Amino acid sequence: MKKRIIFFLKYFLFWYLVFFVYRVLFITYHFNQTKELSVFEILKVFVFGSKMDLSMGGYFLVLPGIVILLTAFSKGKVMAPIINIYTLILLLITCFLAIADLELYRNWGFRMDTSPLMYLKNPKEAAGSTNYLISLILILLWLALSLLMYKLYFKWLGRKLFNLEASNWKTMLVFVPLLGILILPIRGSFSIAPMNVGSVYFHKTKVFPNHAAINVVWNISYALTKMSKLHSIDYFEKEQAQDIFDSIFEQQGNTKKMLNTEKPNIIILIMESFTNKIIEPLGGKKGITPKFTALCREGILFSNCIANGDRTDKGILAVLNGYPGHPQLALVNFPKKTESLPYINRDLMEFGYYTGFVYGYDIDYANFRSYFANANYNKVVTKDDFPASECNSKWGVHDHYVFRNLLNECNKSPEPFFMAFASQSSHEPFDVPMKTVIQGTDEENLYLNSIYYADSSLGDFISKAKQSNWWKNTLIIIIADHGTRHPGNTKNYEIPKHHIPMLWIGGAIAQKDTIISTNCSQADVAYTLLHQLGKDNQKYKFSQDFLTNDAPSVGFYVFNNGFGFLKDDKYIIFDNNAKKPILKSKNADDKIINMGKAYMQILTTDFVTR
Repeated sequence: MKKRIIFFLKYFLFWYLVFFVYRVLFITYHFNQTKELSVFEILKVFVFGSKMDLSMGGYFLVLPGIVILLTAFSKGKVMAPIINIYTLILLLITCFLAIADLELYRNWGFRMDTSPLMYLKNPKEAAGSTNYLISLILILLWLALSLLMYKLYFKWLGRKLFNLEASNWKTMLVFVPLLGILILPIRGSFSIAPMNVGSVYFHKTKVFPNHAAINVVWNISYALTKMSKLHSIDYFEKEQAQDIFDSIFEQQGNTKKMLNTEKPNIIILIMESFTNKIIEPLGGKKGITPKFTALCREGILFSNCIANGDRTDKGILAVLNGYPGHPQLALVNFPKKTESLPYINRDLMEFGYYTGFVYGYDIDYANFRSYFANANYNKVVTKDDFPASECNSKWGVHDHYVFRNLLNECNKSPEPFFMAFASQSSHEPFDVPMKTVIQGTDEENLYLNSIYYADSSLGDFISKAKQSNWWKNTLIIIIADHGTRHPGNTKNYEIPKHHIPMLWIGGAIAQKDTIISTNCSQADVAYTLLHQLGKDNQKYKFSQDFLTNDAPSVGFYVFNNGFGFLKDDKYIIFDNNAKKPILKSKNADDKIINMGKAYMQILTTDFVTR
């Protein structure tokens, strides 16, 4: 039994060393970029990258562990051929991927994923861009390195398997929990955030060291699990879909100027799970958000704003990048794709703004570490920046602490500044640090109570912000990350599930106590805001300016492989699987249906090709 356990642990170490060699090879092959890193940065590449190496090693250990478990009563010569052949195959595959990645990264600038598979449809074009000499050298390197590694493995571990004597039931008792423990390296952490590409991103300004920390085998494996969903949803010929999509955003007239200053400070507050159903001026339940209700009289309330997606990771990208959610995937999980997005903070930085993002989540949640690395904020505040005593929520830090930090950041930031904020306390399980106000232990009342707390924290922040020197020159946009089924248990595809409040307030607002009923969505915020500042906004192609005299009045949202599309007083809710409407307004005609389908097609095509 002891020898089997020792083999199991050494086998884990073997794969860790293999991935270590792959990383050394990667930074050596790309020495022109590596030489720009400090010794400390190079060390961090290996330290942070080791988390993903251990995760991949954990996956590789599952099958040998099962084999050892099932052959506990047999001699080693039974398991040896199985594990040795398995190891040889893995070495050939992983070494091939690591070697191919060397040259692909040099040309493409991102670590290998499933993108090369798209080029297999056109092998002539792929071959046409190939340097045959380099390809030959890499093939020889692949074979030589694979065989060398296998020879070392066999000499160190493989041949010893043949000499193992039969064991007993104790081996089975030990290996069952050992296999269970593999979940720790595979998952990569004890927190709610499992291993993702962003988990190894550590550098705030340099892309290469973050890319170097990625385990390319893990990256490809992860991409393959998503590949079945990574395709465009086509309803029309490409040119026809584009023509219909372009017609959606046709607009005329000038934008209505809502600001009294040319260069205001800007704060975007993204509130967890706020919905029109709990906002009294929007027809929602009374007494749940008294602070927000009072603020509505101080600014501009948008009554028909739509959340483009159904999760925080989609909502943040919709608001800050003008990119609607995908019906099955989250773009934030694809760092290569988020690199190419427009970012409102980067646009504002070009105009002299200091930018920051403040939230209390674990930065590794939903792959946000890579997202923030690509966004290049001047400062990002996360759960890691709060004392342990304040990290007392399942998701991180409760709202009143994070709002306090946001206020401090605003007070010390140079003007003009742009700050984005995301709350989290009104997320399940709705445990908030206050005396219960909304009574009841059912899920809906727990949700309402958490909203009351979030609203109180918001109101406290606004009250203190009004006392600051920067308030008079500041625009604050309050918007939700997504809607929710509560209250009323609304179905996930219905419009009320996705209707969210948006409120513009602050000393920089020129109008007060105003309600605008134009259909709009999260993806329109960056586009409209830049238009208010007189800046170019054309890169936000899924957006409208909802403050023009003749705004398109469009809303779009996604749910699990379906979408909702609103234009003026018409709407269509469509199922991509059944390829037919679930619901539609009585006045919905083929034109509105085709607009929704074209929007879906252009969005998913962009997602795949980005």
